[in-house]
Amino acid sequence: MEIKFADTFSKSLKKLMWHESKIYKFYSFFRYDIMRFIKNVWRFRKPLSRHYWWDHHGTLMFMEVGLTHMSENLEKKGMEIEISRMKKVEAIKRAVQIIKNYNESNYIEMAESEVGPLHLHDWEFEEVPDNPGFSRLVEKETEEEKKHNRKVFNRARQIEKEEWKELMHLLQGQDIKGYKKFEKTLTEEEKKETNQYYNWFDGSGIKGWWD
Repeated sequence: MEIKFADTFSKSLKKLMWHESKIYKFYSFFRYDIMRFIKNVWRFRKPLSRHYWWDHHGTLMFMEVGLTHMSENLEKKGMEIEISRMKKVEAIKRAVQIIKNYNESNYIEMAESEVGPLHLHDWEFEEVPDNPGFSRLVEKETEEEKKHNRKVFNRARQIEKEEWKELMHLLQGQDIKGYKKFEKTLTEEEKKETNQYYNWFDGSGIKGWWD
């Protein structure tokens, strides 16, 4: 059996070999890498200024900026078919929003939108009768207000926990074994449809967020 290759294959192979050469890498460094570095310094200027070795929020900011840049370009310039590409875009945007919620501590506001606003009072101090020269905070909250505020704080912690778990799923992606289980729910006619994988696919999985 005779095997033939199209001209495009040989051209692609030559291009790949050229890109691996030392001459091209030297050229690419000055032609592309330096300019990309400068652009990235500007793009990541905020997380660069907020990064500390002892704090993870700055590291998450790098991910927020990088994923935002990725989703914008994948949506506008991506060459992947639309049904899977747009699911990835939505998953990336959701990951960005979760990171932003975490870094900005938005959970109290989110809980208040569900449960109702916190009952807050202005601070007021009074002298301690048996300890002259000392003051204590006057407690103005009623038992009902305390109960409501605890409900808001508990819901805020619950939202944070749920979103962090969701973020881990978005980054890890779906287990392909889940598709096998999904297939078992389909009728024989549905199995013949070519887009069933994309019906199951939810866009998650950072390893697949490329174009």
